[in-house]
Amino acid sequence: AQSVGSADSFAILGGSAVSANGTGSVITGDVGVSPGTALTGFPASATVVPPFSTHVNDGPAIAAQASVTALYAALAGTTPCSSLAMQLSGVTVGPGVYCFTSTADLATTGTLTLNGAGTYIFQVGSSLTANTLSNVVLINGADPCNVFWQVTSAATLNGTTFAGNVVAQAGIGLGAGTAALAVDLRGRALTTAAGAVTLAEFDTVGGCSAEATPTATATGTATATGTATLTASATNSPSATSTITPTNTASSTPTVTRSSTATASATTTSTFSPSGTPTQTETALPTGTASATVTASATPSNSPTSTLTRTSTTTATATSTAQAPSTATRTATPTVTPNGSATRTRPPIPVVSTPSSGSGLLLISGLGLSMLLMLWRRRSS
Repeated sequence: AQSVGSADSFAILGGSAVSANGTGSVITGDVGVSPGTALTGFPASATVVPPFSTHVNDGPAIAAQASVTALYAALAGTTPCSSLAMQLSGVTVGPGVYCFTSTADLATTGTLTLNGAGTYIFQVGSSLTANTLSNVVLINGADPCNVFWQVTSAATLNGTTFAGNVVAQAGIGLGAGTAALAVDLRGRALTTAAGAVTLAEFDTVGGCSAEATPTATATGTATATGTATLTASATNSPSATSTITPTNTASSTPTVTRSSTATASATTTSTFSPSGTPTQTETALPTGTASATVTASATPSNSPTSTLTRTSTTTATATSTAQAPSTATRTATPTVTPNGSATRTRPPIPVVSTPSSGSGLLLISGLGLSMLLMLWRRRSS
């Protein structure tokens, strides 16, 4: 198998120049020149189908030229070869290596048939010519991209169809076609450093070119700019339940008003001793009525804690007990003089306000007894 190396994407590569004349030519593949720099007629006379483009002694063209030079040498050195007659019209061959001692020619309207899949190498000792309306026909899997023509001089392709990679030292020229019938090279037109490629008009070249995979050298300066955004989200959902429990402190200051009414009843007891000196004892037993008026004032004070549940209890208790016991005891001791007259001095009988009817009777009875006792004493004396 033969390799075109860096020329894989090219349909046309000239060493000294590439030129397109007339109009209507279409190239499917890269078009380049190296080491020469003459590239004319693109795109005025010939169109390069995208994504392919033209290259004037640039990197791809230089690399492709190096590969074409190596390919030419490899094809020329391939052995053994089978010799063919100069005229190829009506010839059918299979894959293999074929050689011509001088020129190779395909007659007008003549046909060369390549039968079967594989590699075909034709070594031409001088020039190669495909005349008008000649054709190279491929059958049974024969592939134009695996067909190689190594031409020592120049190649002239004027036929209707020609197939293969034509690699020539002196140059390659395609004849003029028409809008209805172009001159078609299904393959590549490649020359070494000294050769040139020329198109007439309504020529088509291509079918074997593969789009080149570019080698990208990336020189980048990366600047990292970080922006940090802090978002704080605070959600307060306080739930406050306040309960106010006031404490009511009742301060009760009772005012007690007492009114006391005492009724005294006097009981006089007379005791006679053998010496004749009477002793009287009066006992007053009062009965009392006490009334108390209590006035209580309560002032509650609230000490709330927080929200509204109020319980207020006010208890004011005032207890007042009034006792008015009163006991009066009167002792009367009469003084007896020697002349037999007795003078008795006794304390005044207490005056009791508002006596009851029962107490009045007792008092009157006591007075009566006292008068009787006095009368008795006088009579005795």
